[in-house]
Amino acid sequence: MHRDSIQLNGMSFYGYHGVSEAERELGQRFVVDLEIYRDLSLAGESDNLDDTVNYTDLYKMVKKIVEDSRHELLEGLAESIAKRVLEKFAVDSVELTVKK
Repeated sequence: MHRDSIQLNGMSFYGYHGVSEAERELGQRFVVDLEIYRDLSLAGESDNLDDTVNYTDLYKMVKKIVEDSRHELLEGLAESIAKRVLEKFAVDSVELTVKK
């Protein structure tokens, strides 16, 4: 079995996450690096979008979570993103970094 990855690095969004009141009111920039793992050999052979993970859909989902949800901790934000990716997309695993 292949274990391939798709990486979306440096995705930048504005969100309202943090422990302090100022962070939650003023907001700040968050940078997300996302790597998903799954067997992509079929997509490589077929060259068909239906056989892989749509990067645009991944990007839009991460953007919505960062911009529309509220978390005190980066860990909570990261958990929300990882959990949603695993629920919505046919992937084996996820690696995720969230930076302020």
